[in-house]
Amino acid sequence: MKRPLLLTAGAAIAALALAGCAAPSPSGPASDPAPDPAAAVDGPRVAVAYEGGVLVLDGETLGVIADEPSEDFVRLNLAGDDRHAFVTTSRGFELLDLREAKLTDLVVPAGAAGHVVRHAGKTVLYDDATSDTTVFETAALADAGDELPEAEVIEGVEAHHGVSVVLSDGALLTTVGDADSRSGIRVTGADGAEIAASADCPGVHGEGTAAGEAVVVGCEDGALVYRDGTITKLTSPDAFGRIGNAYVSEDSPLVVMDYKDDPDAEGYLLHRLALVDTEALTLDVVDLPAGVSYTWRGVVRGEDGDALLLGSDGRVHVVDPASGEVTASHEAIEAWESPAEWQDAHPAIAVAGGTVYVTDAAQRRIVALDAATGAVTAAADLPVTPNEIVAVD
Repeated sequence: MKRPLLLTAGAAIAALALAGCAAPSPSGPASDPAPDPAAAVDGPRVAVAYEGGVLVLDGETLGVIADEPSEDFVRLNLAGDDRHAFVTTSRGFELLDLREAKLTDLVVPAGAAGHVVRHAGKTVLYDDATSDTTVFETAALADAGDELPEAEVIEGVEAHHGVSVVLSDGALLTTVGDADSRSGIRVTGADGAEIAASADCPGVHGEGTAAGEAVVVGCEDGALVYRDGTITKLTSPDAFGRIGNAYVSEDSPLVVMDYKDDPDAEGYLLHRLALVDTEALTLDVVDLPAGVSYTWRGVVRGEDGDALLLGSDGRVHVVDPASGEVTASHEAIEAWESPAEWQDAHPAIAVAGGTVYVTDAAQRRIVALDAATGAVTAAADLPVTPNEIVAVD
């Protein structure tokens, strides 16, 4: 069932007050630099989450432009409009304006704000508490001033930790599950009629849209590929071969995915990658070089389609998405170890245009590298321990 949603800053605040959500944590760094209005207009921007807030950095100098207080643990998701990010908190999806360098009063209330997906001119928010999907026109978000643009809300069926994708023809691909488990995906047309469905994806998690609008989602035993009205299951070569995240380039049919082959492994470091070809409908698993491991937060796709992987050895490794071969490695930060919990601060990577950004949680630093050469173009100490990171060009 679909219904419109229109939120202003005041309406969002009122809704939050009624919901009785927790107030943001006042904790944060001692310094609170005021933003420079002239500097907050043009150029790349980086947002860094930390325990108690979000920093907005100048993407060229890595200097702190703004420090916005928030909760102890927040997540960052780009809105897709090259200006905003959604900060997911106990309030819902809070809009961060990276151009103006401020956390706005605009909030999409959610019981459990989850994944944000950007595709086909739509920005799609998923509420794990209800399984409702909220759909914005991405271009309209870019012009958000004192109020959010009108959005469409597609009511969910049963609450679970899930995700939705809206395709260019209006079709909705959404995960299927309940409070205890997740089993697969369902695709419906703009008229609500079912196009395809699969329950052959235990623990479904993560998504990505490749060339030709081929959507890939991860399973505990492989992946599902939806393309041209058909769902295909690709099975992992191992008895347990969990795929949880997809790293895509929408110009390429090749998808790089994380891969875990040991359900009893301690920590969160992974040593293999899954490579999915959405045209050939194949899934291959490749080993990384000895001594190189990563977490789900450590892979992005560059402008040329290569995968950029932040290894536990502190290097950014350039990975060919067709073969899994490491074609280059660049020094970035010091070597690091697995976090004890997935939420714990640990190194992360983001890319905007031709620049790669890497955080070093242990050293409280951030570095910028030229994606083509690996040369360090900027580096800075941070007043906080960085956690998640996003960037806009």
